[in-house]
Amino acid sequence: MSDMTKQFGVLVCVDGSSASDAAVAWGTREAIMRKLPITLMHAVQPVVVGWPEGQLYADMPEWQHDDAQHVIEQARKTLNAGLAGARAPETRTEVVYSGVVPALVEASKDAWMIVAGSQGLGALGRLLLGSVTTGLIHYAHCPVAVIHSSETAALDTNAPVLLGVDGSPASEAATALAFDEASRREVGLRALHVWSDVGVFPVLGMDWRDREREGREILAERLAGWQERYPDVHVERLLFCDKPSRWLLEESERAQLVVVGSRGRGGFPGMLLGSVSSAVAQSAKVPVLVVR
Repeated sequence: MSDMTKQFGVLVCVDGSSASDAAVAWGTREAIMRKLPITLMHAVQPVVVGWPEGQLYADMPEWQHDDAQHVIEQARKTLNAGLAGARAPETRTEVVYSGVVPALVEASKDAWMIVAGSQGLGALGRLLLGSVTTGLIHYAHCPVAVIHSSETAALDTNAPVLLGVDGSPASEAATALAFDEASRREVGLRALHVWSDVGVFPVLGMDWRDREREGREILAERLAGWQERYPDVHVERLLFCDKPSRWLLEESERAQLVVVGSRGRGGFPGMLLGSVSSAVAQSAKVPVLVVR
């Protein structure tokens, strides 16, 4: 089964929240842009009863079934409201009675992309990723788009796509998808590489100019083939030192989408893109696409 014919197409996790509605709206645009089907999936956590100890209901209770149908209906309405005159993509719905993260991770094997809403505010008013979104970032088998509910509707569709480049295999996959996203959206691409994540004087005797030159070479090498494949995409290169997540978040304010790899070490030893991608997915105000 090829990547573009996977049965779920764009798979959107829905739960009835405002973040879920934002995920449906964004996922709908992605499905239309790529001419893929969209699947609205709601996972219902099985009910545990006290006797016998730890026993699960074998079937979904009626009240959970009713709630699930309400969630699916709301998601369908959100999808239709966001078409803006475009032809609706082939739309499927599915309700699964299983642990939420395991069910979605399993479904991601047959999805081209999975889209999830961030989970709102923590006790101190700070944006926090929910356990479901975090689980998908770490374990999904396809790219994961994390959508924040409050800012998505006001996205500048003329803004560029921002790509984090670190030289790892995950970063290479992210680069491929970022160029494709920019080309389909008819916008530019800003490729950002951080040549050191510990400052310009981390090691006694280290010549930071050599490291910076190496960073430029990594950026040039990773972009060369893709620029030839996508000549319509204007590329701007950004090179920084110190704290990749900080620069990605700062530059994300001028982007409509951030694309990062999920894991791997970068050009400088110790730069774990896994922690960077999690930080960016949690704090960016625009959609973040994490590519495994």
